[in-house]
Amino acid sequence: MRKMTLPIAALLSLVVIAATAATHYAAGRALYCKCGFIKLWWWGPKGAPEESQHLLDIYAFSHVLHGLIFYFAIWLIFRGRLSVWAGLVLAVVAESAWELFENSNYLVNRYRAAGFDYSGDSIINSVVDIFAMVVGYLIAAVAPVWISVLVLVGTEVWMAWLIRDNLLLNIIALIKPIPWISDWQDGGK
Repeated sequence: MRKMTLPIAALLSLVVIAATAATHYAAGRALYCKCGFIKLWWWGPKGAPEESQHLLDIYAFSHVLHGLIFYFAIWLIFRGRLSVWAGLVLAVVAESAWELFENSNYLVNRYRAAGFDYSGDSIINSVVDIFAMVVGYLIAAVAPVWISVLVLVGTEVWMAWLIRDNLLLNIIALIKPIPWISDWQDGGK
């Protein structure tokens, strides 16, 4: 059996991403910010109406971490029997599934119940989040393991310091919110 090539993996990944965008559109998600324009980078207060509505925001870094984690999970499961490019397609499928779930009414309501003022991603933000995951996957594919670990830990610490939120804190808030963590994230309010 021939291993998957980069062009085939890229084509399959783009098909999956297009299908994800079409599914978001069919579910009524906004294509881009309701403010009427698209910013390359959005930086503003957590929970603001423009959060997750433009191309990139601080949470794109968490999606890069998804790529690192998916690379290592796929490597552990398949133990080298899968090419890097076939693994990339699986990672794109996994991230696309996450984006659809993350923006479902169920999960948007879970975020709100955990204290986040979240209305879901715009389609363009969701698509760019998938590409951010691809960046993380490719970093893990070419860099030594210690670089991936450094990027993972460094990004988590940096985001916790900068915005009092990161991938791990999001997971905790979704599974079982811990009051003292929520209080710390809100700045002790």
